[in-house]
Amino acid sequence: MEEREIVVIGGGLMGAALAWGLAGLGHEVLVLDGGDLDPRASRANLGLVWVSDKGLNQPHYALWSRDAALQWPAFAETLERETGIDLQLQQPGGYNFALSERELAQLQANMATIAAQTHGGLGDYEMLGRAELRARLPHIGPTVVGASFCRYDGHVNSLRLFNALHLGMARRGVEYRSHSPVQHIEPMASGFTVTGSWGALRARKVILAAGLDNTRLAPMVEMSAPLVRSKGQVIVTEKCQPFFDSVGGSLRQTGEGSVLIGESQETQSNALAVNHGISAVLADRAAQIFPVIRHLNVVRIWTGLRVKTPDGMPIYEQSAAYPGAFLMLCHSGVTLTSLHAMHIAPQIASGHLADSLLPFHSRRLHVS
Repeated sequence: MEEREIVVIGGGLMGAALAWGLAGLGHEVLVLDGGDLDPRASRANLGLVWVSDKGLNQPHYALWSRDAALQWPAFAETLERETGIDLQLQQPGGYNFALSERELAQLQANMATIAAQTHGGLGDYEMLGRAELRARLPHIGPTVVGASFCRYDGHVNSLRLFNALHLGMARRGVEYRSHSPVQHIEPMASGFTVTGSWGALRARKVILAAGLDNTRLAPMVEMSAPLVRSKGQVIVTEKCQPFFDSVGGSLRQTGEGSVLIGESQETQSNALAVNHGISAVLADRAAQIFPVIRHLNVVRIWTGLRVKTPDGMPIYEQSAAYPGAFLMLCHSGVTLTSLHAMHIAPQIASGHLADSLLPFHSRRLHVS
C-alpha cells in the first residue's frame, strides 16, 4: 500500500493553499481531488479580499479577516514570484453602499459595533454622506445616500489565484490527483488509511479540506462539520471603460473591464440552476449604485454552493480522538487564503493548532 506523509482531501482554494504552504516547509504532500464538475465553492465568489462589516458580534472573525488582508501582499508577492502569474491584487479600500437612510443608519450601527467589539482593532473606518461619496466616486447613482469605507478591502482575480496555487503546488513537489474522491478514512495506530474507488493509501496526517463533503468525512475521524445551505449567484457583464477603481461588497470591476455582481444568499435550494428573479434584484441594485451598468450586456450568470457554517465563521480544528486529522473549512475562501497558506499550514506541520484558533473550533456550534 502507498504511504504518504500528508494527504489533503480537496484541491479547492482551501486545500491548495494548505498544500502549497506545507510543501514550502519541506513536507511531502498528496492532494486527492474530485472532478471539474463537482459542486466547488470556489465558483461562487467575486474575488474579494473583504474585511468591512465582517464579524458583527464575532470579534475574533473580524480580526482574523483583517489579519488576512494585511498578509495578502506578502503572500501574493511570494506566489507570483514562484509562478509568474499576476494575481491582479488591488487593495484600494472598499465601500458598502446604502440606498436609503435606513440602510445607512444600520450600516453605521454595525460598523460602530464591530469597532467597539474589536477595541479599535480594525483601525479607522469612514462613514460617508452622499456629497463626500460623490466627490470620490462621480459615477454613483442618485439613489445612493452614503456608504462606509474600509481601507483594508480589495480584490484579486480568483481564477488566476486558483491557477497559481496549483502551479505553485506542482513546483513545490506536491502530487495532485484529480478524479480521486475519498470514500472512507480509517484511523490506524500510526496514521490513517484513505480509500476510494481508485485504491487505498496510508498517511501520517490527513487534512479535510473537501468543502461541502466535509460534512460526510468529518465523523470518520470523530469531528463535525455542520453546514447550512447557501447558494449564490454571480453576474458577469461585458467589458467597458473603467468607472470604479475600488471595490464594493456586492460588485467590482475587474482588471479586464467586466463587472462582477453578486451577493445573494439562497437557502432553499441545492440546485445549480440560475434563479432569474434573484439575478434581476442583484442587477437592479447594482445599476442603482452605478447607472452605467444599465447599459452593459450580461455575458453569463452562474451559481455555486458556498461552504458556510450556521454562524458563518470558519472551522479549524484537530481531532481530539485521532490527532493528525485536521478539519479545515470556511466561507471566505479568497480573503482567508493568505492565512491558510502562511499561518495555518505551519501549525498543521507542527501538529498543534494555536490557541488563537480556539474560537473557530466546532464545539461552539454544539451548545444548548
